[in-house]
Amino acid sequence: MKIFVIGATGMAGSAIVKEAASQGIEVLANGRSVDKLQALKQNNTSIKILAKDAFLLELGDFENADVIIDAFAAKPVEAYLQVDLASKLIALFRNNKSVRIAFILGAGSLLTGQDDHLAVRDIEADPTSQAWRAVPQNQLKELNFLKQVDNVDWFGVSPALSFVPGPRATKILFGEDHLLFNENGQSETTAGTMAAVVVNEILNPKYHQKRFTAANA
Repeated sequence: MKIFVIGATGMAGSAIVKEAASQGIEVLANGRSVDKLQALKQNNTSIKILAKDAFLLELGDFENADVIIDAFAAKPVEAYLQVDLASKLIALFRNNKSVRIAFILGAGSLLTGQDDHLAVRDIEADPTSQAWRAVPQNQLKELNFLKQVDNVDWFGVSPALSFVPGPRATKILFGEDHLLFNENGQSETTAGTMAAVVVNEILNPKYHQKRFTAANA
C-alpha cells in the first residue's frame, strides 16, 4: 500500500502522514517547503518527500500510488483553489480504476437544524466569519463538483464544525450528510481523529463516490 498526501505539512495532512506511516503504509508526502517536509519525515523510512507545488504535479509524480489524499488548504483569499485542485486531480485520473482519491472537505456542506439547512448558511450569517467564510463556501462547491464525478473512485471526509489540532478521540461518531454533535453539544473533530478515520477508510474501503463525516464523541 502506498499513499500520496498533498498538503502533507498542514494540520490534517501531517496527521494523516504520521498515522499512515505508523500502520506500515508507505507515504509520499508532498508540499512546497523542503524544511517542513524534512521535519515531518525525520528518520521514518516509511515516509518519502516531494517538494513541489500541488498545481505543478504531473501524472508521473503519482506513480505506484494506490490512494491520493488531497489535504490541501487554501488561504481564504484563494479559497477557489480548493475547487481547482480537485478538478485537476479528477482530470488526471479519469477512468483510472486502480487509484482512489480522498478529499478532506469542510463542515459547511453538512446539514443541520430542524430544517436540514447547510451549515455554511449559519457561517455566512455570522458577521465575524467575513474574513474566512470563503473557505467553507468553496469546499461546498468542491463537494458539489465531486458529486458529478462518476468515473473516478473518490471519497470525501468532512470534520465537525470545529476542526482543531489534537490526538485521536477515544470514541468517534460517524455520519454521512448531517453535522455531528457529541452528548455535550460540542461539534469538534481533532486532526488525530481525522487521520485515524481516513487511514481506516483506506485500509477498509466502504465509501465510493460519496462523502462521510466524523467527530469526536
